[in-house]
Amino acid sequence: MLRLSVLDQSTVVTGRSPDVSIRESLALALHCEALGYARYWVAEHHNSASIAGSAPEVLMAALAATTRRIRIGSAGVMLPHYSTLKVAEQFRVLEAIAPGRIDLGLGRAPGSDGRTAYALNPNADSAAEHFPSAVRDLQAWLNGEPLVEGHPFHDIVAQPRGPTSPEIWVLGSSDFGAQVAAYFGLPHCFAHFISERGAEQALQLYRDTYRPSARHPEPLGAICVWALVADTHEEAKRLFASRALARLNRDRGIYAPLASPEEALAHPYTEAEQAHIARIEENAIFGTPETVAAKLRLLAHACGVEEVAVLTATHDPEARRRSYTLLAREFGLGGTVAGE
Repeated sequence: MLRLSVLDQSTVVTGRSPDVSIRESLALALHCEALGYARYWVAEHHNSASIAGSAPEVLMAALAATTRRIRIGSAGVMLPHYSTLKVAEQFRVLEAIAPGRIDLGLGRAPGSDGRTAYALNPNADSAAEHFPSAVRDLQAWLNGEPLVEGHPFHDIVAQPRGPTSPEIWVLGSSDFGAQVAAYFGLPHCFAHFISERGAEQALQLYRDTYRPSARHPEPLGAICVWALVADTHEEAKRLFASRALARLNRDRGIYAPLASPEEALAHPYTEAEQAHIARIEENAIFGTPETVAAKLRLLAHACGVEEVAVLTATHDPEARRRSYTLLAREFGLGGTVAGE
C-alpha cells in the first residue's frame, strides 16, 4: 500500500503577511494528522518572498508539541549552512519532545541565492564539499556513538541523549543525494517537484548501490511531488492557475507571493508565456481525487517507491485542506476530521 506524507513550504500568498503562513502550517499539520498521513515535513528557504519557512527546526518544535501521532520532519535542513554538532543537538532536543517521531531530512543545496548563503555561512561552499563527512558525523552524534577514531571531536556528546534517535533522510534532486544516502545506508527522498526528470534513474542508482545499515537493512526510497486535488477537474484547474503563474515566474528567476486564482487568470500573458503555461499544465498533477491518485500510483511504481510526500500550495488555506482531505479519502488513509 502506498504511504502518503506531506511537505509544507509555508508558502507566502498575496494579501496576507508571511507570518500567517507559519500559523497556517501549524493548523494544516493537525488536519493532516487527523486524516492519517504518515509524515509532515517542513522546508527551509531563505530570503524568499514566496516561502516563509526559513527555520524548520523551530517550526518542528511547535509541530512536535501539538501533534501526537504523525512523524515530524525537515525537508530539509541545508547542512552546509550550519555546525553539524548544533544540528545534532537541535534534533536530539526535538527527539526528546516527540520520541520516535522525528525525521531529519538533509540537503546540500543552499535553499537561497549565493549572497544569502554567504550571509548564513561564509564558508558554505567548502562546507558543501564536505557534505558526506558531515552526514557521517551527524549520524554518530544523533545515535549517541563516538565519532571515527582520530576525529578532533571524538569525545564530544550531542545532548540530550535518549533511547530513540531521529531518522535521517538524505534529500536531493540529482544523483548526488542518492549516492550519499546509499553509501551510508540511509533513506532517500527525491524532490520530483523541483526536478521532474531524473527521479527514476536516481532512485534506481540508490537501490543498486545501497549499503545496508543496522537501522535500514533495506533501501527506503520516496518521492516528493507537487499535486492538487479538488472536487471537480474544473475547480482544480482554476486553483492550479496560481501554481502555473508561480512556475512561470520561477523559471524566469522571479520568486513572488503566490497569486490568487483570480489574479493569475487575469495576468496579461504573452503568447510565448501562454505556450509555456500549457507545457507546465501538461506535466502537472492536478484534478479529481481519482485522477490524481492514479497519477501518483503510476509515478511511485515507475520510481520503485512505496511512499509519496505531497506538496500542495493554494492561495486559500481551505482549498489546500480540502485537497489533502480528498486525497486521504481516495487512498483510504482511515483518518477523520470533524465536520468533513
